[in-house]
Amino acid sequence: MSLIIAYIGKKGCVMASDKRKVAYFGHKEDRETLEEELYSGVITNDEELYARASELDITLKITDDACKLKDFENVAVGEVSSKGTTETKRKRIYGTTNGFQIVELSGSEITSVKKGDSSIILFGNKITKSLANQILAVKWKNSFSLKYMGELFGSIIEEVAERTPSLGKNYDVLIKQANLTKEESQKYLDDVVERDVKLLAKFRTKLQEDLYQQNEIIKLASTIIDEGSIGKVEVVDDNIIQVKLNSDVRAFDTKWKLLAKPNELVMMFVEDGTASVGDEVVIEDQS
Repeated sequence: MSLIIAYIGKKGCVMASDKRKVAYFGHKEDRETLEEELYSGVITNDEELYARASELDITLKITDDACKLKDFENVAVGEVSSKGTTETKRKRIYGTTNGFQIVELSGSEITSVKKGDSSIILFGNKITKSLANQILAVKWKNSFSLKYMGELFGSIIEEVAERTPSLGKNYDVLIKQANLTKEESQKYLDDVVERDVKLLAKFRTKLQEDLYQQNEIIKLASTIIDEGSIGKVEVVDDNIIQVKLNSDVRAFDTKWKLLAKPNELVMMFVEDGTASVGDEVVIEDQS
């Protein structure tokens, strides 16, 4: 859905990006139909997008607060991504003074790298790139300062957003300057890209671990006993008792740390009444 506009040259790097994010929910064929009409310019505003989505029985979730730019030391980084059935594909541009690299990734694996020292680069769909190119051809001058370039790129995003709901009018701008020659720039970018991709790999690994842990917690939660016998009293010491768990019962703390396995003892407190060895311990449904 994005439009990212980047200038890279001897003055430095300027990068601007919209902040819109659109999620589609519905049948695959209908989603593809809607995307094709949107990206080709058939749909020209938010009202038409919602109306067409309704016709195709597609549910939309549109936000205008996504962050598609970041800075990594003296480098501006822009990313567009698409989620497939098994993997997320990313296309990133890394820019600094006198150098850029366009890196394509599948997951956190680099599949393609293109390098250069100066250019104006557009990331986007067919309609957003076409409209932005038309405006740039009329308004661009090499004499612009980096600050003015950022303002120009932002105004282009706003103007394109008036003609396609692919974009919202909110945008971010990053400006980066470094004292680097063309050769130094590529060496520096090589290092930045390597470190940034390693961070992505670590993030993905942590995310997978968190998802696995959540799934395990869900599985454990499904085994909670809210009614029935959990074991029998083995030891009585005043108001403290030890209960031997049944062969199909385990005990966990509130953070799902295993405290006792089946047939092991757990300690409990008896506030009211008395308990005797051999008594059955039962959980009653209080609903």
